[in-house]
Amino acid sequence: MLEEQRRSKPRAAEVAEIERELLELYRDPGLKTKPALLERRGGAYYSEAATQLVAALATGSGDEQVVDVRNGGTVAGLADDDAVELPVRIEASGPLPLPQQPLAPELLGLVQHVASYERLAAEAAVSGDRDLVYKALLAHPLIGQTAQAEELTERLLAEGSEHLPQFAARERVG
Repeated sequence: MLEEQRRSKPRAAEVAEIERELLELYRDPGLKTKPALLERRGGAYYSEAATQLVAALATGSGDEQVVDVRNGGTVAGLADDDAVELPVRIEASGPLPLPQQPLAPELLGLVQHVASYERLAAEAAVSGDRDLVYKALLAHPLIGQTAQAEELTERLLAEGSEHLPQFAARERVG
C-alpha cells in the first residue's frame, strides 16, 4: 500500500483538480443536473450539507447545523479566533454559535494542545521558518519527540521548499 501511495497522485491533489473542474461546470447557468464528476469527489452528503447551509444563509431560516466557526467565547478556555466545529443557528447575517457546556479538563487540555499546534503550523506554513516548523511538530500531540520532529522538519522543508518562497530564497543564498 505504501509503495502504491508513493507512486500515485495524492488524494488531496485529485480532489483539488476535481473541485476546479466542478467550479468550471457550475459557471454554466444552464446546468440542471448533478455533474457526474461530483461522484468522484467523495465526502458523502457534502453537497447536501453545503446546499442546506447556503439556503439557510440566503433565507435566514434559523436552521440548526453543525459548522466550523470562530470560537468567539463559545468554548471557554479557547482563544476567540480558534476554529471550532459546533452547533449553530443559521441566520441571514451568518451562523450564531449555540451555548456550549464547558469541556471537561482532560478534554480542554487536549483541545488547547491541538489549537497551539495549529497556530504554530499555520505560522510556519506562511513563514517557512524552520524553527517554527520544528516547534509545531514538537507541539503536535502525536509527534512530540525531538528525533521525530527533527526528521519531519527536514522532510517537510525539503519537499515543500518550492511552496515556501522565503525558505527557498534563503536556501539559494546559503
